[in-house]
Amino acid sequence: MAWQTVGVDFARLVRARRMTRRFRADAAVPESVVADLLELAGRAPSAGFSQGWEYVVLRSPAERETFWATAGPDQPDSRTGWLAGVRRAPVLVLVLADEDAYRRGCGGADKGGIPPAEQDWPVPYWLTDTAMGALIVLLGATEAGLGSLFFGVPGPRHAAVKDAFGVPAGLDLIGVIALGEEERRVGGSASTRPRRPVSDYVHWGGFGVAPAGPEAGLSENAGQTGSAAES
Repeated sequence: MAWQTVGVDFARLVRARRMTRRFRADAAVPESVVADLLELAGRAPSAGFSQGWEYVVLRSPAERETFWATAGPDQPDSRTGWLAGVRRAPVLVLVLADEDAYRRGCGGADKGGIPPAEQDWPVPYWLTDTAMGALIVLLGATEAGLGSLFFGVPGPRHAAVKDAFGVPAGLDLIGVIALGEEERRVGGSASTRPRRPVSDYVHWGGFGVAPAGPEAGLSENAGQTGSAAES
């Protein structure tokens, strides 16, 4: 059965997405574009429709300098110099998850009314849902012709970064998205290690079970073009 689409070549978009490590400092990203990307992020799946995500956009030079000075003032650059390239990104977005929003939402009468302190969350969906929203931003940036990078902040610096931008202590800083025009492509992890073939991570009917039907003939390189690139 053929794929039914809504006019977007999703597979091509996913394969085109790359992590950008060199940004052009002289190419601003319009505020409207950033707003549109974050509106799309609000369409991410959400357990209990809790929508426990927050995004803080840093666009001015002063805001971005405050972030870098707070997030890693003494952090050494890598051999590829990626940190210097990312520092030139004209937009940074703090990606935040709100655990309390999920506990409050699932404490409602329509969800069983379980008190927040008694709820069992074997999976922290406030993190997974917010991460899915971040991926939507990365894909949207690719469609808009922008480069993007999702990166983390060193654990000991989380509190300082949140305090610098007035973020409530109860929110989790799961990462930061850098947005801007790509200056040039720099090899990432995929340039030193291969992408896992689909047969290595897909299991059919049980862990470690290979497909026995038509799927067995799927090409490991189906839809992939060019050399391995950044993740």
